[in-house]
Amino acid sequence: MSKKTLLILFFLGIMTTGSFIGCTEKTEKKGEPAISLSDMDTTIDPGTDFDAYANGGWKKLNPLPADRSRFGSFDKLAELAEKQLNELVRETASKKNEKGTVADKTAILFNLGMDSVKLGAQGIKPLAPYFQEIDKIVSKEDVEIEIAKLHNYGFSPLFGFYSSTDAKNSAMEIAQLTQGGIGMPDRDYYVNDDPRSKDLREKYLVYIEKMFKLLGDDEAAAKKAAQTIMSLETRLAKASMTRLEQRDPHKTYNKITTKGLMELSPSFNWNRYFVAQGVGDPGEINLNQPLFISEVSAVIKDIPVEVWKLYFRWELINSTASYLSDDFVNTKFDFYGRAMSGTEKMRPRWKRVLGVTSDALSEAIGQLYVAKYFPAEAKERMIKLVDNLRISLGERIKNLEWMGPDTKVKALEKLHAINVKIGYPDKWRDYSALEISDDSYVENVIRSNKFDRAFNLSKINKPVDKSQWFMSPQTVNAYYSPDMNEIVFPAAILQPPFFFLKGDDAVNYGAIGVVIGHEMTHGFDDEGRKFDKVGNLTDWWTAEDSKLFDARTKVLVDQFNSFVVLDSIHADGKLSLGENIADFGGLNISYQAFKLANKETQPIDGFTPDQRFYLAYAHVWAQNIRDKEILRRTKEDPHSLGHLRVIGPLKNIPEFYTAFNIKPGQPMYLEEAQRAKIW
Repeated sequence: MSKKTLLILFFLGIMTTGSFIGCTEKTEKKGEPAISLSDMDTTIDPGTDFDAYANGGWKKLNPLPADRSRFGSFDKLAELAEKQLNELVRETASKKNEKGTVADKTAILFNLGMDSVKLGAQGIKPLAPYFQEIDKIVSKEDVEIEIAKLHNYGFSPLFGFYSSTDAKNSAMEIAQLTQGGIGMPDRDYYVNDDPRSKDLREKYLVYIEKMFKLLGDDEAAAKKAAQTIMSLETRLAKASMTRLEQRDPHKTYNKITTKGLMELSPSFNWNRYFVAQGVGDPGEINLNQPLFISEVSAVIKDIPVEVWKLYFRWELINSTASYLSDDFVNTKFDFYGRAMSGTEKMRPRWKRVLGVTSDALSEAIGQLYVAKYFPAEAKERMIKLVDNLRISLGERIKNLEWMGPDTKVKALEKLHAINVKIGYPDKWRDYSALEISDDSYVENVIRSNKFDRAFNLSKINKPVDKSQWFMSPQTVNAYYSPDMNEIVFPAAILQPPFFFLKGDDAVNYGAIGVVIGHEMTHGFDDEGRKFDKVGNLTDWWTAEDSKLFDARTKVLVDQFNSFVVLDSIHADGKLSLGENIADFGGLNISYQAFKLANKETQPIDGFTPDQRFYLAYAHVWAQNIRDKEILRRTKEDPHSLGHLRVIGPLKNIPEFYTAFNIKPGQPMYLEEAQRAKIW
């Protein structure tokens, strides 16, 4: 699940007793069953590899498409949502719509993206004014002004600036400065000496060189530009925090006044920058990475103007290549698709253009999606599931042996304060100020970026809008926001294999129930637990309870560190700890809720309710994945690989052992003393 760091308070008080609301409908939805033998490989013993047993058939039936680096149940559902969206958008795009309406904007943007002939004829001509702007730079002052302009266009040269919650005053938005400015997705690719990092650096240099040639530079100039940009980005990477360091919210909370910022980073004219962003003096700013912001001053002072001009040309073309003619699109895909992830083929144009259109008009298109594809009864049943899981987690907190009474009281307060959003926003965003014109695809993308950026920056020093969503209804995902203390489930995820409107409780608790429990547990994982019931970053645990919690979570770190993902490469148990805690917690919470809400014991299609619960969970994480994508995700992604999300947490659950008769000596078996026991 995706985790956003945002805001909201919904306080219900401490619930000392509660009754479970039964979801009693037992009839399988007609058609394909929720648990299908064709998805399984029953020649494999569940105690040997439960992922292979539960998902072996699915993996054979769903081979990796050439345009995918990973394809799993998540991705398969996303494809369904994509097809649903495609019908809506194509229907709109085929009509003559009233000028300036959402339908008109949708049609123009989608049709421009689909017009490969016009894109080819235009080439980089739509970007000519932007390149001319860069060519006119002659001074350090011009450099700083150009950084501000590129940020307004939605790009991120040198650093990032945006509005988000004040982590220690969650009722207010505050300006944020963060590290940025590099083209590869992780700073380690620039500084590590492992073979993969070295190989990617070489391929990145080739990619930059090819792009400059497409811009018209000769081979010698393009090669020199690539080396220059790599040198600058490497310097920025060395000043950047690692992903692991950024997982500690205390390290990324460093509030400072504008005066203090100018003392820390004196060679950059921050006052002029803030004015150019339309925010004036923001007063207080949070520095997510103070050492990096200090380095901003140093590079502005040290780097010659001509180097900055090369860098800005690179930022502009690398940020816009996906919206230009095929030569630029294909060159970018060669690096980010083939080299980084091992993807063999680019996704079809309609899927790429649909994604851009859906992002630009996110909630407006979401309204259409919800009206057609999200039944009211789905929301009603989800509310029952959430209520039952909240009660279940509350009971588990009360019965924890390792947590003291003072921390338990605050934990229960936080649990019952969690706000829940299901399906779609109560208040839809207004897109009337978004300008979409029929001039060019790329310019409309830039206008959309500017529209979203202005919307974000307008929140600085204002109260948090607690009604806002940070995923669109058509997104197949969910999130927990620590500084809003809320869990959010967009409409698109509430479909099989996550949610079966007519399915039995076992599969719904095993799938979407665990997702709900997963997001709830994020409020109590190694990061989320540092935020209180109203979303403020504060230490509400006793020192002894914190020590006991860390000792128990270390068991999961060690378990996942022991997993080999490819050849001699191991999983990163520290980077993935929060997600692994959430998976493990979600399973325990949802299973307990299921057992208390459901009294049925009869098998369905040969599987007991408990077996169906764990099979439904495993099926959520069925996936095929390329070797390069395994390596990339292990380096960059705080979520474990799908295979590990199945076998990792289940090894710690005694009820799973009972359901499938897991025996000592089998790979899925851990001695009780080795098992994690957290929530």
